[in-house]
Amino acid sequence: MALADNADGSANASRQRDFVSAAAEYHIPVNVLLGVAYQESGWDAHGATPSSDGGFGPMHLTDVTPAMMAGDGAGAAGRSDLASLAAKPALHTLQAAAKLTGLSADTLRTDPAANIRGGAALLASYQKQLTGGTPADASQWYGAVARYSQSAQKQGAVRFANRVFGTIRGGATAVTHDGQRVRLDASPSVRSADAQVDRLHLKASVTAGTECPPTVDCTFVPGSPVGGQVSNRPANGIRIDTIVIHDLESSYDSGVNGLADPKNSVSTHYVMRSSDGAVTQMVPTKDIAFHAGNYSTNLHSIGIEHEGYAAHGATWYTEAQYEATADLVKYLSDRFGIPLDRQHILGHDNVAGPNSTLVSSMHWDPGNGWDWDHFMDLLGHPVSGLHGLPAVGSVVTLDPPFADNVQTVQVCPADDPTGDTPACTDKQQTSNFVYLRTAPDVTAPLFGDQSIHQTGAGTDRISDWGSTAQAGQQFVVAEVQGDWTAIWYSGAKVWFYNPDGKNTKSTYGVKIIRPAGSTPVAVYGSSYPDKSEYPAGLGASTQAPLSMYSVPAGQAYVATQPPAATDDYFTSGAVVIGGKKMYTVQYNHRVALVYADEVTATTAIHHWEDGGS
Repeated sequence: MALADNADGSANASRQRDFVSAAAEYHIPVNVLLGVAYQESGWDAHGATPSSDGGFGPMHLTDVTPAMMAGDGAGAAGRSDLASLAAKPALHTLQAAAKLTGLSADTLRTDPAANIRGGAALLASYQKQLTGGTPADASQWYGAVARYSQSAQKQGAVRFANRVFGTIRGGATAVTHDGQRVRLDASPSVRSADAQVDRLHLKASVTAGTECPPTVDCTFVPGSPVGGQVSNRPANGIRIDTIVIHDLESSYDSGVNGLADPKNSVSTHYVMRSSDGAVTQMVPTKDIAFHAGNYSTNLHSIGIEHEGYAAHGATWYTEAQYEATADLVKYLSDRFGIPLDRQHILGHDNVAGPNSTLVSSMHWDPGNGWDWDHFMDLLGHPVSGLHGLPAVGSVVTLDPPFADNVQTVQVCPADDPTGDTPACTDKQQTSNFVYLRTAPDVTAPLFGDQSIHQTGAGTDRISDWGSTAQAGQQFVVAEVQGDWTAIWYSGAKVWFYNPDGKNTKSTYGVKIIRPAGSTPVAVYGSSYPDKSEYPAGLGASTQAPLSMYSVPAGQAYVATQPPAATDDYFTSGAVVIGGKKMYTVQYNHRVALVYADEVTATTAIHHWEDGGS
């Protein structure tokens, strides 16, 4: 039995009473309703703001809009099939609850008590369809709970139901972010009617074929079916040429559970545990996972999530995790021919924004605490070249020594989902970046990315990626003054402290991109064919230049990959290959794309000023 907690005499037990009331109204054992809500939200409400996967309120009623799909892990801005991607029923349980209760969708989004009623009505409707009634025995609700998961696969539904019934048996207590005290007393004698799941006629999940090297502990848990697309890469002509490193911003178990939630519109291929480097594969590599916030990147990449929190720097990234990820990345490189360098192995913070409105909100994980130098060493491909004073026009690879590169960063509550940062605080952390300034002086303003600050200065806030250049990134040297080096970056000349070239290494043999004419070259975040190149019956995806960026005449940038044909993919299996090619370039902290016919490409040569070593 679940009891309200009023011991402190306050009114913070109102949510507990809302659960009791809704359970009574819809004849649901209250421990079942509380167990479902605990697994969906931890009993938290979000006000009018959905969770990261489009869920509202304590019952996590979903209402994912095309705009959400444009900007979440799908990064589907500009796609003609955006509406259909967001139309799947599992993404709209809030609308189903509105029909059952007669409450408006807005009320279900914003009023926690109404949201609990809506979730209860939905759960009761599933129970009636399954058994014809609403029994008082909690064990008989197993099938309805499995259906509440919205999984079309038996394993996913069973996984959710088992977690709920585990919570019912073990009990739980929590104080929510809005100060509500909720408790579910343990009911260890409650069993579960597992056989009810067979009546849901769900598909059996295929779990045997994990794609991992033998050196890692690898299991398979199916990711959300609405968090990606079934494909046949690279056999269907869609190349796989990039690996994206993420962090979960959560614990391992919470991350896997969330990404397995069929109501989640994002997914990933792999998840890495911090303590021992264990791996959970969630999406076959042939399929597209919505992980990077940019559909063009998703199309050609494999996503690897890591247990951890970016605001906590290097704390969560363990040696076991680094080594297991390195083994996995080497395995994927061998399978798909992905070069083991920083131009093909990106952080989520290095991925291009798909359109102008989404650039500023792109994720910044795994953050300053991911030791790129150590990781590349584990891959057997450390940053090559020599330290020394660079020459104007040469190419340098950023290589600040991680252990000695202590930077001051400001961490604010919004940057830290653990709740351990109640106020904005300056912290010193070992870091993988150098700060970029507008002049060769430590007192000069930090460079501000145009998408975040327009023409204003940047900040040292840990999430302000626009004022930093990161280990492994390559840039063309624009000027040198004493201990300071300037590079072309984001359409500007920016400076970083680099005495005797200690933070850079010489780089040659790479392609340098310059405008072919005297006018600035447009910069893009996606790589779709022209509208005229799409066959009849297929809606054309659209792209436009990133309005705040360009490559001005006289500037030069490093191409991170050879020019590749524009392309697109549709769930029907159709692949569209365009006639134009685009270069991916290291434009600022993130990569970007330019049309190959609008630039000239030359090869960087190895030359240094006197005194280099």
